[in-house]
Amino acid sequence: MELLKAVLLGTLQGLTEFLPVSSSGHLVIGAELLGFQDQGIFFEICLHLGTLVAVFVVFWAEIVAMARAPFQYLGGNRQESVCLFFRWDGYVVLATLPAVVVGLLFKEDIELFFNSTLVAYLMLVVTGLLMLASRYLPQGEKSLDVPRSLLIGCAQACAIMPGLSRSGSTIFTGMALGIPRETAARFSFIMSIPAILGAAVLHMGDLLASPPADGTMFNLAAGTLAAVFSGYLAIKLLLAVIRRNQLHWFGYYCLLLAGGGLLHHFW
Repeated sequence: MELLKAVLLGTLQGLTEFLPVSSSGHLVIGAELLGFQDQGIFFEICLHLGTLVAVFVVFWAEIVAMARAPFQYLGGNRQESVCLFFRWDGYVVLATLPAVVVGLLFKEDIELFFNSTLVAYLMLVVTGLLMLASRYLPQGEKSLDVPRSLLIGCAQACAIMPGLSRSGSTIFTGMALGIPRETAARFSFIMSIPAILGAAVLHMGDLLASPPADGTMFNLAAGTLAAVFSGYLAIKLLLAVIRRNQLHWFGYYCLLLAGGGLLHHFW
């Protein structure tokens, strides 16, 4: 594994994990363009864990409050903020269930798609169209609840496909269900925590069977740190874009990338 390629892919992972342009699709495409097909599952998990660190850095206060909320609530504390974070704990669990079911039942089938840049390009078209459509969704006023959480979770499960953005599909679904834009974005970021951890656990057998080669730890660390810093910047950028309702710019990017990729693929 070359150091520069590890840093480039780490930066790519961090930026695209949270920006609505599909990290999985970019990694599939980037690995092919860089001639970096043998990075291995351990490297991919390290990059995802790097983006997880970025989420903790940005949303540390909310995450701590959510971690405390069950103990406070069960201890008799019924303050409005405690009840709100306690409900969010439940919503995150519910939103995670569809991806867990899909990941467990279709793990091997899904992995086949990650060998196809054509699938990534086609799913990028879908992501682009969703982002263009988001411009026409009005600012919502509804709150998260059980049905909306499950529907957002279904969008996350569909985004297991490379090229279909997890953040883009979940934020779009939340907005389409009438949830305020920034609330939908924050929920999308926080619900990425169990999704990323679940993916790591799901691949634990592969990790044990294929440990990193000797001499690659420095490159792994460099790629992971790149994912942390770029992921942090991506979250901050997307929150600013969400407030201005400008997700459609990412739609143009996805369609441009997909169009160029499809032309390259067929011609």
